Amino acid sequence: MPHSEEYVRKAVESAILELISADSLLLDANCSERSITHQLATHLSKHFTGYHVDCEYNRDGFEVKKLQLDERTVRADRLDAITVFPDIIVHVRGTSDANLLVVEVKKASSSVNNSYDIAKLQAFKTQLLYDFAVHVVIGYKRDGSFVNRQSWQ
Repeated sequence: MPHSEEYVRKAVESAILELISADSLLLDANCSERSITHQLATHLSKHFTGYHVDCEYNRDGFEVKKLQLDERTVRADRLDAITVFPDIIVHVRGTSDANLLVVEVKKASSSVNNSYDIAKLQAFKTQLLYDFAVHVVIGYKRDGSFVNRQSWQ
C-alpha cells in the first residue's frame, strides 16, 4: 500500500490537471475553497486505492486531531494543542499507521499569507507522521493570471 514520493507527486499533479480540465468552472467563477478542495479530493481518490481521501477530517483514530501549533488569532507564545481541519488528507480512517498525504489549498485570489498553512503542513508531518505534505495554490489571481503551484514540505 505505501507509495513512493515520485508516485505521490505525480498523482497530485495529475489530480490537479484533472481538476483544471473537468472542473474549470469552479476556478473561472472563483468559487469557495471548499468547493475546489472537494473536487480535488475526488480526483485524488482515483490515484489512491486502498486509502480514504477526506476533506476537513478532524480525527486521529477516534480522537479529535490536534497539533501543537499557534492559532492565527492567538498570542505567539501559546503552546496549547489546537484542533485542526486539514483541507484534504489521504489516509486510512481509524488508524494513524497509514497517514500518507496532507494537502492545504489556497485560492490564488486569496490575500491571506501562506505561512500558517505551511506551519500546519510541517506539523502534520512531524506530529501526526504524515509521509507527504503539499501546499497548493490554484486559480486566478486578482490581475487575471492563472496560478497552479505546488510547494512540497
